[in-house]
Amino acid sequence: MKQRATKEEILAAIKKVPLLSPSASRLLELTASSDHKLSEVIDIVRCDAALTARVLKIVNSVAYGLVHEVSTVDRAVGYLGERMIAGIALEDSAAALFHKELKGYNGPKSELWNHDLRTAIASREIAKHAKQPINQDLAFTAGILHAVGKAVLSDFLTQSANEVLAEIDDNEVTDYLAGERNLVGLDHTEAGYELAKSWELPDSLAAAIRYHHNPADTPEEHRLLVYAVHLGCIVAMMCGSQSSDSLQYHLDKNYTQYYDLTSEQLAMVMLEVNEMFDTLQSAMTDTKGK
Repeated sequence: MKQRATKEEILAAIKKVPLLSPSASRLLELTASSDHKLSEVIDIVRCDAALTARVLKIVNSVAYGLVHEVSTVDRAVGYLGERMIAGIALEDSAAALFHKELKGYNGPKSELWNHDLRTAIASREIAKHAKQPINQDLAFTAGILHAVGKAVLSDFLTQSANEVLAEIDDNEVTDYLAGERNLVGLDHTEAGYELAKSWELPDSLAAAIRYHHNPADTPEEHRLLVYAVHLGCIVAMMCGSQSSDSLQYHLDKNYTQYYDLTSEQLAMVMLEVNEMFDTLQSAMTDTKGK
């Protein structure tokens, strides 16, 4: 039997993952700040010809069905919103990660992106029900990034999915995270956090990556955000996931300390996720390579 990779080998592989583009990095840094202006987002897009072209293609796509063509960056950013702009830049910059086949999770190509996009939409909708003020666009961006560690860890978990599921069924491990740690010494949230540090992501986004399955462990200043992503991830899995780890995690019921969500409101969030996902996915997919 082939020997499994060590934790040190995985950490070394993380350090070799290409950095994000300057535009994506700056947009993530900017949108994580509470005191930035939309004009700053527009300036970043304007200075990146490839990003400008993609943004204009998406806003004018059939999926959005606008009556009049949008021909300026200002109008495009204003219409799509900064959350979508950051998402577009991130997907373009790290497409090799987001759209790879997740062999270690029995996930088909682009499954990670599809789950992350659903989580982003759900996180933003859930943020509307927060008991304290929260940046809803930041919740969207955190949702996009939350599971990026799977893209790295998957390569070291090939043909291990059934083994982890069997361990969960036999109560040998408590959830999929424990199964990952049992196999290779760290889980996908830890791998993602190491990647977040390599990419020099803002602390709030790094926290969402590290603690989205264990939100109670989050530093207090980021806990409201991370609970939104925690719930968003659960909703995304309920809306449909083809990966082996789908719904193999625990819901932290302490979310009620931070969010007012009735079962009816949660059902509405799921409907919104499905509807908005179809629109965004169509717009972003149809414009590639055109």
